[in-house]
Amino acid sequence: MPVKTFRPLTPSTRYITIADYSDITKTTPEKSLVEIRKKSGGRNTYGRVTARGIGGGHKQKIRLVDFKRNKHGVEATVAAIEYDPLRSARIALLQYKDGEKRYIIAPVGIKVGVAISSGPTAPPEVGNALPLRLIPIGLSVHNIELTPGSGGQMVRSAGGAATLMSRDEGYAQLRLPSGEIRRVNEECYATIGQVGNTEHENVILGKAGRSRHRGIRPINRGVTRNPVDHPNGGGQGKSKSGGGWQQLMSPWGKVAKGGKTRTKYKYSNRFIVVRRNGLPIKTK
Repeated sequence: MPVKTFRPLTPSTRYITIADYSDITKTTPEKSLVEIRKKSGGRNTYGRVTARGIGGGHKQKIRLVDFKRNKHGVEATVAAIEYDPLRSARIALLQYKDGEKRYIIAPVGIKVGVAISSGPTAPPEVGNALPLRLIPIGLSVHNIELTPGSGGQMVRSAGGAATLMSRDEGYAQLRLPSGEIRRVNEECYATIGQVGNTEHENVILGKAGRSRHRGIRPINRGVTRNPVDHPNGGGQGKSKSGGGWQQLMSPWGKVAKGGKTRTKYKYSNRFIVVRRNGLPIKTK
């Protein structure tokens, strides 16, 4: 999917790029597979703002995507490739032989009319979902389960792909897009192929209005605020990096730059072979 650029006739069109949507074959979603999305504006049940910078934006509907792929042994045909406003990837509408329709994440190379299936008997082809123990070593996979039957949780965004490296003692080793190498139960399902819409990373918003259409409101820096509003606020005149004495923090006093956010010892550490920064994981 290429992206469109514009002649710089205005300041915003100088940098703006948009997707050309040439891969979309159907513009209206399947009515039975959408839900209304209620927006919170960043407020909790008490009406207090708990997530700043959220509000407004275009109305969106939730597409009910099938991450479990648990309709085993029933062949489906790709009826359409559609746009999903809540994710970077495209979605494919499947029409099963028994009449049921479901959405899945559309991988690279999938086209209307292609036959797709899932289950232990499915062939290892693009778009098919199989247990990791039946997928050939070296193939790219996405929509990977973390526990058997839970539904795909990893590698679901545009252009994402994990590589199946090896299998041993009931676990498969996967190299994730971040570079992390992780062990996953070989009974977990994964979908073969790379997630589509690979050009998504080249899209540049180019102006503030396109962020507002997405429901993202502007936020000013902590150093430009008053001391009552932020730990880095105050000071005489313009101060760089917090005035030279503060440790840059969030409004609640947590270190903002370089502070570790992951618990040092975690249950899932035993499944991580190499962290995304290339260092071995610490275990007790």
